Amino acid sequence: MSDELVFYTNPMSRGRIIRWALEEVGQPYEAVVIDLSAMKDPAYLAVNPMGKVPAIRHGGVVVTEAAAICAYLADAFPQVNLAPPPGDKLRGLYFRWLFFAAGPLEAAVTTRMLGFEVPPDRRSTAGWGCYDDVLNVLERELTGRAFIAGDAFTMADLYVGSHLSWGLQFGSIEPREVFKAYAERMTARPAALRAAAIDDALIPAA
Repeated sequence: MSDELVFYTNPMSRGRIIRWALEEVGQPYEAVVIDLSAMKDPAYLAVNPMGKVPAIRHGGVVVTEAAAICAYLADAFPQVNLAPPPGDKLRGLYFRWLFFAAGPLEAAVTTRMLGFEVPPDRRSTAGWGCYDDVLNVLERELTGRAFIAGDAFTMADLYVGSHLSWGLQFGSIEPREVFKAYAERMTARPAALRAAAIDDALIPAA
């Protein structure tokens, strides 16, 4: 089975997160840019039935959902040390914050952007509770820390940093000082800058 790594993306999408992840991994990959109008075409639905990017194909494995792709890449290429190894006590912390960003953070930010607030008496029904609770928890966790899961950069930092950077840019996340400092550190990484330059150059043709 081929180990070819194929990346399906659009530069105006969450594919930018995975472009950064791939640049951190440093392995050769083929990028397939999917036009926004073609994501429901049968050819792409055969890759991701949701008709959304990003997605990757690694050999015979297709992975969708940005957080899952980040976790997969870190484990598929352990030599780049982008996740605590199995058995390391930090691995639980790593998964906790990777999926906190994929679940509560994204849900809280998205619903707020859409003008929906969970009524106080229904917060126990929503997995994220409310926007303020989510941001307060994340702020406490990041205060006084360089990285979110231990003393080294991981895919959890990449994913959390991506969400904070995007939210700060578009005003969907409050510009708290700890968020701004953390996002700036993460997105200043060489791999992040390379990825952004690649995607930015593709936007006129997207």
